[in-house]
Amino acid sequence: MKKIAGLVLIVFLAGCSSSASVKISTAFPSVVSEPKPIIASILIEDSFATYVGRPNKNTTIDIGASQVNLLKSAFSGLFETVDFITSIDQINPETDLIITPSVLEVQVSTPSENYLNVFEVWIKYNLEIETVDRTPIINWFMPAYGKTPDSFMASKENAIEQATVIALRDAGAKLMLDFYRIPAINDWLSRQDIEQESR
Repeated sequence: MKKIAGLVLIVFLAGCSSSASVKISTAFPSVVSEPKPIIASILIEDSFATYVGRPNKNTTIDIGASQVNLLKSAFSGLFETVDFITSIDQINPETDLIITPSVLEVQVSTPSENYLNVFEVWIKYNLEIETVDRTPIINWFMPAYGKTPDSFMASKENAIEQATVIALRDAGAKLMLDFYRIPAINDWLSRQDIEQESR
């Protein structure tokens, strides 16, 4: 019996070290919230829209289209008016904020690495936030994390896909909950109120 169990474990761990190519195509629902009266331009560069993470030589994770879909949903819940643009030349002169998202890194941990019965995915985002005249407000680092409830008997591709979708949802939740808690954003908002009162 022990030999059989050992053989199953060896086969499973060997599968964890095999190649995996994952493409995330999950659609994220619209956010129900009360957006602030801000006009924002979200600069979606081609490198972000087509991003493919390569956490190791055996694994690729295509999250480009899904993360664009996610940000469209989240930012529409944060701002009253949102323009999604692909070039700085397309910015509306009445825009209040310019936000350029990028992926710094994608990491994956498998059961053979973490000695747990789960797959884990980390996505490290950066949001470059500026005013319409390109004055920097902040570069906001936003990590996201997802893991499978239980990876045993799941294929490596399916397990990584599940963990990545959870990480993307975590990114959306952090964006909605934490954006207006960023001190630099709060400071910018307070100065906008002062300027509006002085008009």
